[in-house]
Amino acid sequence: MNVPETGNSGHRQRLRARLFEREGSGLLDHELIEYLLALAIPRKDTKPLAKALLHQFGGIGGVMAADAEALMRVPGMGETSVAAIRIAHATAMRMLAARVAEQPILSNWQALIDYLHADMAYQVTERIRILHLNTANRLIRDELVAEGSIDQAALHVREVIRRAIDLGTASMILVHNHPSGDPKPSRADIDLTRAIVQAGKHLGIAVHDHVIIGASGHSSMRAMGLL
Repeated sequence: MNVPETGNSGHRQRLRARLFEREGSGLLDHELIEYLLALAIPRKDTKPLAKALLHQFGGIGGVMAADAEALMRVPGMGETSVAAIRIAHATAMRMLAARVAEQPILSNWQALIDYLHADMAYQVTERIRILHLNTANRLIRDELVAEGSIDQAALHVREVIRRAIDLGTASMILVHNHPSGDPKPSRADIDLTRAIVQAGKHLGIAVHDHVIIGASGHSSMRAMGLL
């Protein structure tokens, strides 16, 4: 005897069919989140919750990048559903990071930008990280070195150079995000970068670039002629 499908099960079956047919390209953002949440809370209609998450965090990128505490504050989200979002994000980041590690950074630039954008573009506080490279331009260490308020983060030139010496760094790429979404470098960004460039020159440590990530895209100080 056939078991009649419920509203939820029939809807999810249709979503699943569209997922298989077009590998997800035919699903809207809220449908992707909805189906992911349905795996964690199968007996609940997750469409309203998916739409609430997208509204709260400004889009699918913001949802996936949100930390567990922020997700937990959304009514209807519990540990299981938060874990579903975080594991999906962690898996995507692992795949992007693997692409970065496959080749020397400078010959794999787009993979690096994709990784940095996914990781930093939707953060609500400013973060600064430094990519330490060896003489073959392969990644030695990717370090978060400062985290500030919504509009600033402290970074000290002497500490940057000392850490590079400790790691045997041949060159560096500086990266930070602008929570405002606009990746245009500020005067302070330019001045700090140039100070690090000058300090590194005396020790044979090059600064390849300073990349600024925003929700609207990224900027490269080297491409802009600022280094």
